[in-house]
Amino acid sequence: MEVGGIQALRRWRAEQSGRVGLVPTMGALHSGHQALMTRARAESDLVVASIFVNPLQFGADEDFVQYPRPIEEDLGKCEEAGVDFVFAPALAEMYPSAPEVRVVAGRMGAVFEGAARPGHFDGVLTVVAKLFTLIAPDVTVFGLKDIQQFVLVKRMIADLNFDIELIGLPVVRDADGLAMSSRNEYLTGSDRERALAIPRALDAAAEVAERSRETAESGIGGSSDSGAGPSDVSAGLPAAVEAAALAELEPAAERGDLEIVYCSLVEAATLRPCPPDFTGPALLLVSATVGGTHLIDNLPLEF
Repeated sequence: MEVGGIQALRRWRAEQSGRVGLVPTMGALHSGHQALMTRARAESDLVVASIFVNPLQFGADEDFVQYPRPIEEDLGKCEEAGVDFVFAPALAEMYPSAPEVRVVAGRMGAVFEGAARPGHFDGVLTVVAKLFTLIAPDVTVFGLKDIQQFVLVKRMIADLNFDIELIGLPVVRDADGLAMSSRNEYLTGSDRERALAIPRALDAAAEVAERSRETAESGIGGSSDSGAGPSDVSAGLPAAVEAAALAELEPAAERGDLEIVYCSLVEAATLRPCPPDFTGPALLLVSATVGGTHLIDNLPLEF
């Protein structure tokens, strides 16, 4: 496994042939990141993992300086996962000066995480575009825990005509159900216990959606006077799904266990709120602050 900055990457890349997979990261790697690398290996001949804490995606009051940077541990995890090249550039290499030209995330980047963190997704897309240009991957693998990021990268690939296949890997969870995240390191033991209200909320929402689906399917083929059909069963389902999640989150918030940032069911393609009669792919987006740590999670659904 080779490690280096921009010049080393360019030398290495010029010598390679075959399909290249990219896993962009900010380091502080865990088994969820390694799962992305394993998938990239399955899709590629060569795998590049980037480790770069990108200042453009941190707000003025966020944790850029404190963000964990255990580089030796990270390199070990990359090697375990079979990475061929770790792109670990210095800050001055990626941004010799404050960039005047950036990628703008637009409307979908200004809601949810973008509303709470103005400019965050502009910074994400700018650095991802730089990585795509420098590494020229054939395929890139992103985790679906950061689902808004995934949706925006997908749109950027389409809008800017990057010839790159984008693969999303489902959320990787710890045994207690909490989504794996580098920021979980900030949680105390009691914080983590309180944070479990988030996966419980997603489970409750999934149960409501599944129960409604089963009810709708059981009505198919019934007599014409049997009452509500499938479309009637699903009417108002988005609101019911949200309500089920909030029924878990709001009591936790009232106890002071967490602070709800948002809990919304949206259309997967546009991130707009689902109308009552919506059909198609949807996402339940949840964010909460636990003990000062900002956590996000989501649930994909099909209506």
